[in-house]
Amino acid sequence: MRVQKIYLETSVFNFYFADDAPDKRDDTLRLFEEIQQGKYEPFTSSFVIGELQRAPEPKRKAMIDLITQFDIAMLPENSETQRLAALYVAEGIIPQKYSTDALHIAATTVNDLDLIVSYNFQHIVKMKTVMMTEIINLRERYHRIGIYSPTEVIEYD
Repeated sequence: MRVQKIYLETSVFNFYFADDAPDKRDDTLRLFEEIQQGKYEPFTSSFVIGELQRAPEPKRKAMIDLITQFDIAMLPENSETQRLAALYVAEGIIPQKYSTDALHIAATTVNDLDLIVSYNFQHIVKMKTVMMTEIINLRERYHRIGIYSPTEVIEYD
């Protein structure tokens, strides 16, 4: 079976350290264990780094260090990602105020990844977003991507 290529959105790095949300933290830790075991090929982007930079220390450094610790590849920025994200915003899928969320989805799509993993239930892991981005992606000649939370991605015994 082919190893799935996954994009880790900002919220996943945050929940790695979320002692106030033990279920989500535990599922996130499990996801990172599965990454370490080679079950997934992980990617992220400068859009995530930009959001992580706004976190207070020492959490900021700890979250950013996960990228190196788990050998998470950085996706390149490109104009096609910007263009596709702008379409998601123009079509009303993602509000302009949260356009970085559209960039996360577009980066996943443009770079031919299998899925985006996120705990952002307001704008990313949401039925409307899943359905509408699929329509736009197909219209723009891209494949369908999966949009899931870590809880939906990890394997259970």
